[in-house]
Amino acid sequence: MSARTYEVRTYGCQMNVHDSERLSGLLEGAGYVRAPEGADGADVVVFNTCAVRENADNRLYGNLGQLVPKKAARPGMQIAVGGCLAQKDRDTIVKRAPWVDVVFGTHNIGQLPVLLERARIAEEAQVEIVESLETFPSTLPSRRESAYAAWVAISVGCNNTCTFCIVPALRGKEKDRRPGDVLAEVEALVAEGVIEVTLLGQNVNAYGSDIGDREAFGKLLRATGGVEGLERIRFTSPHPRDFTDDVIAAMAATPNVMHQLHMPLQSGSDRVLKAMRRSYRQDRYLGIIEKVRAAMPDAAITTDIIVGFPGETEEDFEQTLHVVREARFAQAFTFQYSKRPGTPAAEMDGQIPKAVVQQRYERLVALQEEISWEENKKQVGRTLEVLVAEGEGRKDDATRRLSGRAPDNRLVHFERPEEPVRPGDMVTVEVTYAAPHHLLAERPALGVRRTRAGDAWERRNAAPPNQAGVMLGLPTIGAPAPSAQPALAGGCSVD
Repeated sequence: MSARTYEVRTYGCQMNVHDSERLSGLLEGAGYVRAPEGADGADVVVFNTCAVRENADNRLYGNLGQLVPKKAARPGMQIAVGGCLAQKDRDTIVKRAPWVDVVFGTHNIGQLPVLLERARIAEEAQVEIVESLETFPSTLPSRRESAYAAWVAISVGCNNTCTFCIVPALRGKEKDRRPGDVLAEVEALVAEGVIEVTLLGQNVNAYGSDIGDREAFGKLLRATGGVEGLERIRFTSPHPRDFTDDVIAAMAATPNVMHQLHMPLQSGSDRVLKAMRRSYRQDRYLGIIEKVRAAMPDAAITTDIIVGFPGETEEDFEQTLHVVREARFAQAFTFQYSKRPGTPAAEMDGQIPKAVVQQRYERLVALQEEISWEENKKQVGRTLEVLVAEGEGRKDDATRRLSGRAPDNRLVHFERPEEPVRPGDMVTVEVTYAAPHHLLAERPALGVRRTRAGDAWERRNAAPPNQAGVMLGLPTIGAPAPSAQPALAGGCSVD
C-alpha cells in the first residue's frame, strides 16, 4: 500500500510560510509523502490561512468548495484548515464547509497528524483551538523548502495594539525564545549547509520584552554573526518603536548582517499614525532612517504603507508622499486599506470612498516606482556577489539567465556562467542595467564560488522525494545536529 500524499496551501505572512514548513515536517514524520508537482490532488490538503485581508474568508470557502467534487471522487481524502482564520472563526468553518475534516489554530499546529487520525477513525470533523501557545513552532519537525537559506523564528505573537491589525488577537502576546535555543537552531542549520538565515518575528526587534532587556535583539544579532560558516543574516519585520541605536550599531559592526532593512511606515501623517496606534511619529521614523544611512550608507531600506486609512485627508496623504521622497525606499509594499473584521479601524468613522483610495494608491505607486528606479540606477557599474536562488526568475529558462539576491536583497538577473552553478552558490557579477524592481548583469560573470549551500542543494535533489528537505526540529543543547536537509529565507507585513 502506497503512502498517503499531502499538499499544504499557504496564505499570508512569512510566519505562515514558516509554519507551513513545520506542518509539512509533521506530516512527513507521520508517514505522509508530499504530492508531486502538478499532481491532480492529494489525500490530505491543508489550508494554512491568513485573516489579515478583507474577504479572506470568502476566498477560503471558494477554494474549499472547489475540493468538494475531488473529495467525492477520492475515498479517504481529508481537508484541514489551520492558521489565523481558523483561530478566528473556529466552529464557523465546519458549519459553512461541513466537508472539512480538521480545524486547528495558530497555537497547536503540532496536533495536526493526531487530529487527522482522530477524524478518520471517528468519521467526523475535529475542531481543536487553544488560546495560548502549546509548543514553540521551532521545536517541531520541519520540511524546509530551501537547502541554502532558512527562516529562524525568534519570537511569536505581538504586544502592539495597532487598530488595523488582528494579528495580536490571533497569534497572542509576544513570546520570545531563549537566545541559546535560537543559536542552537542556527548552528544546526549551518551544519546542514545553510549560509543565509532570516530571524523572524511579528515584531522581531521587540525581542527581549519577556526578560526586560531592551538590547537583547542587538546582542542576538552579534551572537548570530559569530556562527562560523553563516554568510548572510537578515531579519523581519521590525517596528520603529523598538528600533534602538544598539541595533544599528550591531548591524554596522557585524560583517555578515546584511545592510538591508524592512521598516514598516504605514503612514507619514502623525494624525493617522495616532489613529492607527502606531507609537512613533514622522520625525522619529525619518530619524531612524537618517541614523541607519549614516552608519551604513549602502543600506537598502524597504517599507509597508497603507493608503486610505479611515479619516485620511489629502493633507495626510501628502505627508506620506513627503516621507517617501525623504526616505527614498528601495521598494515599498503598498496596500489599499481594507476592513479587517474584529479590528477597531473597521468600526471607525471616515471610511474613505474606494475611488479616492484607488487614486491615492496609484499616485503613491507611481512615485515609489520612480524612486526605486532612480535608486537601482545607482547600482549600475557596481560589482556584487549574488547568492544564486531557486525560482526567483520566472523568465530564466527563456533568457538563459540565472537569478539571485545581492547582499542588500536586490533581485539580480545575470548571464549563465559557462561552468555549472547551483542554487546556493555565489556568483560575482557587474551590474549593467537597472529596472525599478530588478538589476541586470549582461556580461560574463567575474567569478563563481561553489559553496556548502550548493552542495546541500545537490544532496537534497539527489535524495528520494519523500526525504528531500526534511529536517528535525531544534535539537536539545549538546545533541547531534539533525541529519536531514534544511530552509528558505524572511515577519508580518502588517507590523
